[in-house]
Amino acid sequence: MFKNFKNASDDLTSIAKKYGTDKADGHFYTSHYETHFSKFRNKKINLLEIGVGGYDKPDEGGESLRMWKEFFKNGNIFSIDIYDKHLLEEDRMKIFRGSQTDKAFLTSVVREIGPLDIIIDDGSHINSHVVTSFNILFPFLKIGGIYAIEDVQTSYWPDHGGDSFNLKKPNTTMNFFKNLTDGLNFEEFDNPYYTPSDFDKHIVSIHFYHNLIFLYKGLNNEGSLAARNDPIRKKKNRRRLKYILRLVRSKLLI
Repeated sequence: MFKNFKNASDDLTSIAKKYGTDKADGHFYTSHYETHFSKFRNKKINLLEIGVGGYDKPDEGGESLRMWKEFFKNGNIFSIDIYDKHLLEEDRMKIFRGSQTDKAFLTSVVREIGPLDIIIDDGSHINSHVVTSFNILFPFLKIGGIYAIEDVQTSYWPDHGGDSFNLKKPNTTMNFFKNLTDGLNFEEFDNPYYTPSDFDKHIVSIHFYHNLIFLYKGLNNEGSLAARNDPIRKKKNRRRLKYILRLVRSKLLI
């Protein structure tokens, strides 16, 4: 009768409070994490979190890693930090030392642990670092995986590379990811010269919350129903194609 009853202490917020991570009380992230990550809960996954916590103290930090370890009972939990945190390692929980902007280091980590189901950036929160890590790591995320970025409030903090006055500053974390949203609809672009990026082809949804972003990886290849059924657009595209062919021929004859 009570087979499907869920113990309240089993939810992610309760687990977060148990281990003292600020993902619950300080930032209110855990309810969003539970919504997006629940499908992985009983699966054997690889999770990588950037940032351990505790700064340069070797035996401090790791609260969120323990939270993830309990929540994902069959998961392998990995993390990276610029400080040596190996004293915090446990069964199913391994920590690598290195920078989140070092491509060679990040690549070597992924080669050791294998493809990733979940990536969480809770690292330096410096805007350029966040973007660099995403560019390096997103290709290693499995199809069906999720990439999360925390503390994007630094998009508005000058000491982290943000800006509260020029909200269209292109290289902030928020604007970088906002600029990816058009790519969700790239197949609808009425532009035959547009070349879709790997992000266009593999990001299938983006979710923005207060200081938190989730990106889902998949195959963004549903096609454009409007383009297939719109005879006017078909004619325009045929005219553009003829123009391109004439242009190519003229260049070849020069």
